[in-house]
Amino acid sequence: MIELYTWPTPNGHKVHIMLEETATPYKVHAIDIGAGDQFKPEFLKISPNNKMPAMVDTDGPEGKGKPFALAESGAMLLYLAAKTGRFLPADLRKKWQVMQWLMFQMGHIGPMLGQAHHFLGYAPEKIEYAMNRYRNEANRLYLVVDRRLKESKYLACDEYTIADMATVPWLRFPERQGVNIDEFPALKVWRDAILARPAVRKALQVLADRRRAEMTPQQKENLFGATQYARR
Repeated sequence: MIELYTWPTPNGHKVHIMLEETATPYKVHAIDIGAGDQFKPEFLKISPNNKMPAMVDTDGPEGKGKPFALAESGAMLLYLAAKTGRFLPADLRKKWQVMQWLMFQMGHIGPMLGQAHHFLGYAPEKIEYAMNRYRNEANRLYLVVDRRLKESKYLACDEYTIADMATVPWLRFPERQGVNIDEFPALKVWRDAILARPAVRKALQVLADRRRAEMTPQQKENLFGATQYARR
């Protein structure tokens, strides 16, 4: 059983997708990042960087009932792929292509599109330089993915893998990143096909009713303000 500590964000959803695609039993524990749940001592024991998602595998990697805690969504996808034997090809060329595109998501898609979300939608000051920088970078990254998908059925290789699962949740709302999705037709076809998968549709509903249209000042403080930097 996977005890999953999560919230309906792109990083949370990519793990939800893997769990649903592999039919792995899991129990959801909501970590309301607007309320500051990520700073609670019990969560920090699982996720030292106070970021969700995180999980505890009650059986452990050995399958002997020794609980194992793990944070960082990319590591969680690799762990679940190893545990289930799915969505990470055994073929070495394909495997390393998956690793490459997973690292691309972790190192570029997530951080840069996250900054686009922040400066275009949440920052209290409209800083033109930052808005232009991250809007331009978002469009550049969409182009990288679009070019790739003109030559490959899926992001990493010719089969659906954790690289696709990791990336798709970040591309659901391109308008929030200053991107016109119609300018990237190969990406759009790939994205929409994955979002139509039954397991993905189910995964995207995890805690979906807990999302708020608007954040209160205290929620913004917990996410973006000095609360992030308090010593614990």
